[in-house]
Amino acid sequence: MTCPLCDGTGWKALEQDGVRRVSRCECWREQATVRLYADARIPRRYQHCDFGNFRDYNESLRRAKVRAMKLAEAFPVVERGLFLEGPPGVGKTHLAVAVLRHVVASSRARALFYDTRDLLRVIRSTYDPVVRTTEIEVLRPVMQADLLVLDDLGAEKTSEWVEETLNLIVNTRYNERRATLFTSNYEDRPDDTDPNALLCRIGLRMRSRLHEMCEFLDLDAADFREAPANAGDDDLSALWKLQRQRAGRRVPGLKPTPARAQLRDSKADLKWPGGRAGT
Repeated sequence: MTCPLCDGTGWKALEQDGVRRVSRCECWREQATVRLYADARIPRRYQHCDFGNFRDYNESLRRAKVRAMKLAEAFPVVERGLFLEGPPGVGKTHLAVAVLRHVVASSRARALFYDTRDLLRVIRSTYDPVVRTTEIEVLRPVMQADLLVLDDLGAEKTSEWVEETLNLIVNTRYNERRATLFTSNYEDRPDDTDPNALLCRIGLRMRSRLHEMCEFLDLDAADFREAPANAGDDDLSALWKLQRQRAGRRVPGLKPTPARAQLRDSKADLKWPGGRAGT
């Protein structure tokens, strides 16, 4: 259906102080935003993610949400990006996509989402002579996007080529001061021998760059994939505490008791019962 304001031209007529002018129509702006969303490559599973439906039921999640919203609202005038770290299922990708969607909607910036492993796979595919896309055609939008979300950093199998390719991307964006959001399941510890440490996965050079170009935020929460589909905030909070006790970690603000210590040391198989917390 043709827009009644601009008759499908994308320009609407205005009259100000007797002078007839034209300006971009709202329908053009809406269509431009839709195109930018499509070009951003947000996976279907995360296309609904925004700040409104992010479940911030503990302090670490609330702090991360506040910092992410501050960056999104200040964009493009931002000095540093974000590095969201934490175990699987705590909402890192949700929060990164929420920032991306807000930035696209508010400033119509060129934004791009890539899972790190998928990006490397696409780059490798350009080495196949049958594929007509070149490596630079893949890398250029990644390095030049106004906002880049690089998801699951460190999950890729390490190699010299992987390290050099990711360093090229990170270093280019670092030099150009382009905002970048990273997520990772690996803990940021200065240990290059532990395979579960971020430094061991990405190397000293990249870690140094990341600490200068990003604010690091640790999301400590429950793995929502273990929760029932209808779980509320109380359920997720209870599951988070249970998962911490399973791992022998102290719940912030919760004083240890002999009963809790006994539960932590028990060999019993603790399962999430489903339903509401306390049932």
